Amino acid sequence: MKTLDVRGNKFPQFADMVIHEDDNLIVINKPPFLASLDEREGGELSVLRLAKKYHADAQVCHRLDKETSGLLLIAKNPETYRLVSIEFERRRVTKVYHAVIGGTHVFEDLLVDLPILNLGNKNVTIDRANGKRAETYFRSLRYFKHYTLVECRPVTGRMHQIRIHLATQHAAIVGDTLYKGQPVYLSQIKKRGFTLGKGQEEQPIMRRFALHARELHFSIEGEEYHFEAAYPKDFATLLRQLEKFDD
Repeated sequence: MKTLDVRGNKFPQFADMVIHEDDNLIVINKPPFLASLDEREGGELSVLRLAKKYHADAQVCHRLDKETSGLLLIAKNPETYRLVSIEFERRRVTKVYHAVIGGTHVFEDLLVDLPILNLGNKNVTIDRANGKRAETYFRSLRYFKHYTLVECRPVTGRMHQIRIHLATQHAAIVGDTLYKGQPVYLSQIKKRGFTLGKGQEEQPIMRRFALHARELHFSIEGEEYHFEAAYPKDFATLLRQLEKFDD
């Protein structure tokens, strides 16, 4: 498979990201470190820029944080973009994310409904007085000794919503240093037999925060759509190491 190398990050060619395509929609499994839209400073590739080379009228219907991997919807024409946008605005799109969080947490459809205030420049905070409505449901999927795999279902779509809502529960996503999440090192969970070569510095198992857009479910004009995106290599590796050494 050919790859695109941008500032040391290797991305698959756009066609290799596509998991579904029809006359109106393209659905991709976005790799981490690829921006959804063009960034202000410019220069780097984005999903939007790649999609337009693939299909001239392509429009990205929503966005994921640059580090977040997973499902992203792209409309192939203005009418589909309008219809999908309406579904998102009316909160009729079911979004399911998976995250690995620090600590063992038992969430059984826990609802976090703390309002979020956007401060600008990609900074948000919880603000009960001035924030906008934000609701996320959390359910624990798999317990490890020191970590938990959780399902996150945001009802609204505020910036950093899942990340900051988890942080309010003292359950920050691993690697999410903005919200005091700590990276996972193999030496932390593999107590025996772990060695580093002379002069080597240990790197975290994942070099980003562990959040993946796993599922999307919605309907357009009576037609139902359901998509699921496989874990990328780094997320799958983290889970595999936790299963092996932190179970």
